[in-house]
Amino acid sequence: MTGSNGTSRTQRAVLVGLIGAGIQTSKTPALHEREGALQGFDYRYELLDLAERGLPPSALPDLLAEEEARGFAGSNITHPCKQIVLEYLTDLSEDARMLGAVNTVVFKDGKRTGHNTDWYGFYESFQRNLPDVPRQHAVLLGAGGAGVAVAHAAMKLGIEHLSIFDQDVSRAERLADDLNSRFSTGRALAVTDVGKAMRSANGLIHATPTGMKDHPGLPIEASWLEPRHWVADIVYMPLTTELLALATRLGCRTLPGGGMTVFQAAAAFKLFSGVEPDAARMTDHFTELCKAS
Repeated sequence: MTGSNGTSRTQRAVLVGLIGAGIQTSKTPALHEREGALQGFDYRYELLDLAERGLPPSALPDLLAEEEARGFAGSNITHPCKQIVLEYLTDLSEDARMLGAVNTVVFKDGKRTGHNTDWYGFYESFQRNLPDVPRQHAVLLGAGGAGVAVAHAAMKLGIEHLSIFDQDVSRAERLADDLNSRFSTGRALAVTDVGKAMRSANGLIHATPTGMKDHPGLPIEASWLEPRHWVADIVYMPLTTELLALATRLGCRTLPGGGMTVFQAAAAFKLFSGVEPDAARMTDHFTELCKAS
């Protein structure tokens, strides 16, 4: 069997999973399985859905044990288990430890190592698609699980000042304090007036559910957005959210949410298989999947 990189290998079985609730519409299995097949693997990706099995999040240790017993290479972890899983792991990557959340677990040599590829997904997508935008000041909407990962990426991207807004003010304050302790004091600040923050910001990062099919609408007042702003959205269903459509009409530089999904999946694929995936090919596949759904 010859992989896409031209190297010859005997077809190797790779079995991985996704543990979470309400995950039946996830596009991650298709992304992994097609890339695995094209790389020459017998690659299978299974959903261990708490909702489908009628299980509470407390069943997580049993599901991890089931995966290990069946010879899984690892598992992706999603809501509501990204933080619960921490106590059932042997070790954590540096970024997973910093973020206090895990979305990828690798089983190897009797150990369970937790990683977080969510932040990397946003980081890599931003670097590839908005490499030259100004990074003095950005506004982040949302300080939940996705917001925490994106904020970490924003710091690593060199965004000098991050204004964080969340409906739960204390959550925004906790995230700002955490970022300032991990990176440098004064780089992050919880804000309550988004319109005011936007007047001095170069860009906007959106990390709330607004714009998804079940949560239509804009996360900000349309008048706050100007052509000089860049806009990064992590929502990917639909591919073009109302926020991105508005930004495009104004002439803003934009970053759709699909890139974060693809690159976090690509990073997880490498952790599971040990092989570098073709991220451009996975991006094309992801776009096909979204258009078909």
